[in-house]
Amino acid sequence: MQKYLLPHILFLSLNKATCKYQCNYSYIALQGLASAFTILPEIFIISSIFPPEPVVSARLSNDIALELSKKNNVVVLCPVPSRPKGYQFENLKDPVNYNVIRLQSFVSPASTIIGRFRESYSFGKRSAEYIKKNGKGIDCIYINSWPLASQYLIIKEAKKINIPTVLHIQDVYPESLVGKLPKFFRSFFYRFLLPLDKYILRHSTKILGISENMVSYLSKTRGIHKSKFTVVRNWQDDEVFLKFEAAKRQQFVFTFMYVGSVSASAGVELLLYAFDKASLPDSRLVIVGNGNEKDECIRIAKELNNQHIQFLEVVPSDVPSIQSRADVLLLPLKKGISLTATPSKLTAYLFSAKPIIACVEKESDVANILTNSNCGFVTEPESVDDMEIAMKRMYQMAKADLELMGERGKKYAISNLSKKANLGRIITTIEEVI
Repeated sequence: MQKYLLPHILFLSLNKATCKYQCNYSYIALQGLASAFTILPEIFIISSIFPPEPVVSARLSNDIALELSKKNNVVVLCPVPSRPKGYQFENLKDPVNYNVIRLQSFVSPASTIIGRFRESYSFGKRSAEYIKKNGKGIDCIYINSWPLASQYLIIKEAKKINIPTVLHIQDVYPESLVGKLPKFFRSFFYRFLLPLDKYILRHSTKILGISENMVSYLSKTRGIHKSKFTVVRNWQDDEVFLKFEAAKRQQFVFTFMYVGSVSASAGVELLLYAFDKASLPDSRLVIVGNGNEKDECIRIAKELNNQHIQFLEVVPSDVPSIQSRADVLLLPLKKGISLTATPSKLTAYLFSAKPIIACVEKESDVANILTNSNCGFVTEPESVDDMEIAMKRMYQMAKADLELMGERGKKYAISNLSKKANLGRIITTIEEVI
């Protein structure tokens, strides 16, 4: 056969989602076509949150997709964007590096237990249906999805057709869920949902956990050998922090700041009471963010009649600028939360080179990071008195000592919590199961 193909890069495909053959020759004879093509692995990323949603988990999935697309065909399954609540996303543009398929599943940007369960089930069902219909040829599925319903449905369908899976765990369920329920229901729901989580973890090929404590806890309570887990820290867009240069502050008011979700698990009200009790002159407490408990915190601030407590909102791109205005960053968590979870805000705090006060258990991952990096103080969770004392200690420290403490945290973050340090671990884990 003497016909020739002249395209610089040729793709043979019936549709964008299943494109698997790539030719890298400028001029090849059709007779030698078979040897000139490379079969690329097909990897699906199932992500319950995805850009343009300004959420850490969405950015993680996007970073993973971009990196994997360098050597693989990548398809992302995700819902239509819905967060933050009330925000309108217009003129969505799909990336050129990989294919994005937005499933028409139910979304619940408002944080309600029933709404979130329905959202998880709906997304899991739609994802499982897509896998069932298009699963032939999929080499691996990376799952960063809502617990527990969506994870169960996706894992179950993947198992049926023998597709290896890498499951990314961001929080421990059902423990995190039952903690929000009335005490009367907790035991029942825990015993009902725990077997579901055990099934999910045991039938995943590999599991990514965000901290050593989380991995140890899941391994012990779910009866899974630690070799199945890989610890990968959630990263921030560290380039934004590293390139940001804080402007010189013209007026000095000692600023304690919290940046993140004002949720029940955060226990932000503790900061209000402790700051008010400390009564430090020329100081302020700034709460930056939204969440279910924000209105209650505003009510408490008004009740305290403290004019030095402020509430702000921020878009993710402005976080480095906002945090640069702080002297001390605050990280409170309710009792028990920190034993299995590591808030993503910790990484952002460390990259901002500010000292940190964390209200967490001393055996928690957060406490270990602060202790190992010597970049802040750890106080008992839900203790107003301990937080008051820590605030006073920070307030009384010399500016140079505060700056040194912050720089130690930043150095630790660059070495251990950066995108560069952790993205490679995920890519390696995914490629190992193909």
